[in-house]
Amino acid sequence: MSATARRALLGATVTGLGCVAYGTLVERRWYRLSRLRVEGVLRGGRGPLRILHVTDLHLLPGQAHRVAFLHDLADLDHDLVVATGDLLGGPDAEDLAAAALAPLTSRGRPGLVVLGSNDMFGPVFKAPWSYLTQPDRRSRGVPLDTQRLVDRLHGYGYRTLRGEVLRVETPGGSVAAGGFDDPHLDPTNLPSPAVVTPRPGQEADLHLGLVHAPYLGALDVLADAGHDLLLAGHTHGGQVRLPGVGALVANCDLPLQQARGLSTHRGRVLHVSAGLGHSPYAPFRFACRPEATLLELTG
Repeated sequence: MSATARRALLGATVTGLGCVAYGTLVERRWYRLSRLRVEGVLRGGRGPLRILHVTDLHLLPGQAHRVAFLHDLADLDHDLVVATGDLLGGPDAEDLAAAALAPLTSRGRPGLVVLGSNDMFGPVFKAPWSYLTQPDRRSRGVPLDTQRLVDRLHGYGYRTLRGEVLRVETPGGSVAAGGFDDPHLDPTNLPSPAVVTPRPGQEADLHLGLVHAPYLGALDVLADAGHDLLLAGHTHGGQVRLPGVGALVANCDLPLQQARGLSTHRGRVLHVSAGLGHSPYAPFRFACRPEATLLELTG
């Protein structure tokens, strides 16, 4: 190997190790709050209505930095909290996750939750690079105490949607929300749109559709149910993004350009959050900071 080739190889190695160190030690803890304005989704011209969207906490003991960021969000001027699943990072974290979210519903603000597959089953070890090379791999770890999580969240003012519609009142207007359990473990097993369609008497200023993993079929169910704003997580925004390229994977069949942020699906506004955490077996983010989002909605 020539001296020039050796220098190039050394440079590439140093750069690669630097990126890994940055993604592992810096960016995955570099939390941010995104603020987005969404027009035309409120019925009746009311507003603004502010939704704090959090997702993919993947909480485990020892993650005080993530809990502290969540607690800081309690001071925001939001009307509703929505948590779109994968709150647990493994067994025996149910109380921890619920307590981390508790401050967000302080002062009587309502909260809504849909569950992710990681709220039902613990993570299974796989090599970190398989997140990119095998994004569609599905596996079930040990069953988690999902009902304990739901009960603890309920005690803090959260209502969990598991194939139903709930109507809540907020300072910014009424919300009719439909949501169902994560389709990730079986994307072909989806509820009928009728299950998550607001019934007579449940009409509201906002019709809100919630699901953890934004598979196109799941988004179709929510769109067919008449929801005007759809919220999801699951993708981690790609978790690894390349400047000028974007996300490399979405971990579902959602187009990669929609793996993070605002877009549309069949004329409905879709927000996919990059989320706050990661699998304990892939503790890395690159060009995709962990985030929560404050959505300001208008008519």
